[in-house]
Amino acid sequence: MIYINQFFFNIFNKLRELYLHSSLYNKKISRIHNQNLIYKPSPHLLSSLIKYQKKKIKIEDFALNKIWDVKLVNKKDFRKLNNFYWLFSLDLKSSKENTQSVIKNWIAHNHKYNSKTWNFDLTAKRIIAWLSNHDLTYEESRDQYKTDFNIIIQKQTNHLINEINRSKFIEDKMIGCASIILVGLCFNNDKKYLSYGLNLLKKISKITLDNSGFPKSRSIKQLIFYLKYFILIREWFKESQNNIPEHIDETIYYLGQGYAFVWQNIKSDLLYNGNNISENIDFDNYLKRLGYKFRNDNQDYGGYIILRNKKMCLTMDAGPSPNYFFSKEYQSGALSFEIISNGKKLISNCGYHSKRNLKLNKLSKSTAAQNTLVIDDNSSCKFKNVHNSFLVNKGLRITKKEMVFEKNYWKISVSHDGYQKKYDIIHERNIEFFPEQEIFVGYDMIQKKVNRNYKFDIRFHVEPDVKLMKTQDGKSILIELDDEGWKFTCDNYDINIDNGLYFGNKNSYTDNQNIFVSGISNNETENIKWKIKKI
Repeated sequence: MIYINQFFFNIFNKLRELYLHSSLYNKKISRIHNQNLIYKPSPHLLSSLIKYQKKKIKIEDFALNKIWDVKLVNKKDFRKLNNFYWLFSLDLKSSKENTQSVIKNWIAHNHKYNSKTWNFDLTAKRIIAWLSNHDLTYEESRDQYKTDFNIIIQKQTNHLINEINRSKFIEDKMIGCASIILVGLCFNNDKKYLSYGLNLLKKISKITLDNSGFPKSRSIKQLIFYLKYFILIREWFKESQNNIPEHIDETIYYLGQGYAFVWQNIKSDLLYNGNNISENIDFDNYLKRLGYKFRNDNQDYGGYIILRNKKMCLTMDAGPSPNYFFSKEYQSGALSFEIISNGKKLISNCGYHSKRNLKLNKLSKSTAAQNTLVIDDNSSCKFKNVHNSFLVNKGLRITKKEMVFEKNYWKISVSHDGYQKKYDIIHERNIEFFPEQEIFVGYDMIQKKVNRNYKFDIRFHVEPDVKLMKTQDGKSILIELDDEGWKFTCDNYDINIDNGLYFGNKNSYTDNQNIFVSGISNNETENIKWKIKKI
């Protein structure tokens, strides 16, 4: 049945591709309103999303007649050229005539759909880039060019509307939705583009955000992505002097609360569930320029616990695994934690590696890459490879969650059932912090219904520049964090230093180390006690 289904799926895709390339489809998406560009968006509104080159380039540097030939450029450069985000890095002294010549050349080669240049996310980004850089792409042009420009913008937008429900990735849907809304604002087309885009935006919010406005994926990176696009869309409405929909303001408020909780309160990137080292400081400056202020004084939000004072910060992933459909970037790190001391990571998870390398992606999703307990070298969740993405096949629930946050005493107590089905085990973790003594005391409890022996290990990862050294008596490990010294101890169990990989920087990895506690669980309730003390 699998092979039969795949056969018919392939046949359907081939027939559909023939239809998209047909004159019938071209006629369908060519139904446009002959309207002129009314609203012209400012390019600086995209500064939270676009990485500007410090050194501006000139349009004259391009080989104008060759850059659209896929045979002359590699795949990566071809995508960059065709999304036109390079327009944001052009020197404004560049020739408008030459810039418009490039676009005219593109239209001549791509006025009808083709699968390479009309790829969904490329098309959405291209529309945003062309409209946002109107000073170069549109102003002081001839009437016939303006007509052709307006036609191809609306034609590509019609294609987005036709394809957006088939787009696989929610991020692409969001970019496509923003593009459709922008076209509706620019051409004052409320009925077709604007209303469609706003209805789609509501649908995306309803499907992907929980009741508190936090992504159901529990992804910090996705939360910030949504916030950036909702603010961008709001600023387009504001600048074009259109009424801002209430739904947009409400969603920004809730996303902003999440952003304040996971970033602005602590100014450090938490490496949970797909997150990497970011450039959020730049985004903070962007928010400040536009007058956005967010606040969240909670200690428990979005499935994460964050306890902090002026010097120390203790964070934990205390949430369940997300639904299968939202688990693309979930890492099986239930009860994993991170410690930040004076703005520096004392204990850090390993981070996340993208799907470009399936082996590394799977490794970064494993429980062993997080600061938590592993049973028999198995992760607390099971993943299934679906189209080169590892999705949660068997998830976990949080069975207990308690917290104490007082001036001189902190405590987090959480348990999950990720090992229950296979091993009849509940993992409970208690972490206490004594601020005056600067001591963390942890208890990892393995609670069994049936008393069987299982191998366990607990890892405590550190960033690549943090140094670990085992003492001569073998009973403790020293942690050197810049000018701070800490000591890790764990009585009655073997402790060692192990090598690992750190994926904190996006799409790259480097060597790091981790403290490795291992043993055999012989008792019905195994209680592994460990300490991290400042020295």
